[in-house]
Amino acid sequence: MENLAVYITAYFIFVSLWATGLTIYDKRAARKGAWRIKERTLLFVASIGGSVAMILTMRMIRHKTQHAKFTVGIPVIIVLQIAVIVFVWWRLNSGSL
Repeated sequence: MENLAVYITAYFIFVSLWATGLTIYDKRAARKGAWRIKERTLLFVASIGGSVAMILTMRMIRHKTQHAKFTVGIPVIIVLQIAVIVFVWWRLNSGSL
């Protein structure tokens, strides 16, 4: 079980760094008029575990803060992710998974 925790932690660190990098890149590209990251790509990365890092980065660099898809969508993703984590944790601790 300890190895699983290490792998899960490494995964979330990787996805969080990826989400942060994509968000910063997209902000810079927007300023320069360069190639942008697709919104669905940003939302996908948020949905696979980068949501907290992405929303924090978005707020820190003031990027996509006027888009409902992100200001509402990412918090919804976070709530859903927390619900899944709680459900899995509960099932593992009850021995029913």
